[in-house]
Amino acid sequence: MLEHVPGWLGSLMRNVRAGHAKLLCVEPELGNPGAEIDLSSPAFANGARLPERFTADGEGVSPPLVWGDVPAGTVCLALVVEDPDAPTPNPLVHAIMWGIAPQERRLAEGAIIPDGEGDADGHDVGRNSYFSEGWLPPDPPTGHGAHDYVFQLFALSETPVMVPSPGRAAILDAIKGNVLGTGLLTGTYSRGEQAPVSRGDFGAAVPA
Repeated sequence: MLEHVPGWLGSLMRNVRAGHAKLLCVEPELGNPGAEIDLSSPAFANGARLPERFTADGEGVSPPLVWGDVPAGTVCLALVVEDPDAPTPNPLVHAIMWGIAPQERRLAEGAIIPDGEGDADGHDVGRNSYFSEGWLPPDPPTGHGAHDYVFQLFALSETPVMVPSPGRAAILDAIKGNVLGTGLLTGTYSRGEQAPVSRGDFGAAVPA
């Protein structure tokens, strides 16, 4: 949708951003973020540009994720992906996944897809900011500058009863007071400017 915003308008809105202070991981209601979880992706380095295939300019599938050990006492994990640089009052939610088993250590590429009321293992993909289930591919306005896409993984001490396909508000209410650890990973994306990605295992530099 935002790919249709003209470059001149994107440039005018360049300083209009929700702000990192509004990310879920820094919500005052959550309290202490707990232990640090090592969250990464084999597709991009932390702070590097997202490959196009994970965005609205490519296939639009969710990227693969891997993480290390979680704190003792973790009974489930929740994943929330937000864009705090969106020209909106609050960060755009690009993905929610609830009820990830504590023994799991990865999500495959393309795993964040609509699943109705979830599956038998307790996984449930929630609603993004466009009120649909699944991965909302990054789609920043041309000329607006680089956007951060912040992947936030929460290790939880309880598994509260959750409505099917939860949104951000439901996730916040469910995890407050239950966070044992947090993992953070940031990918970036932009349109209309040169923005190289990391080299090596993560690919060569490409234009925006």
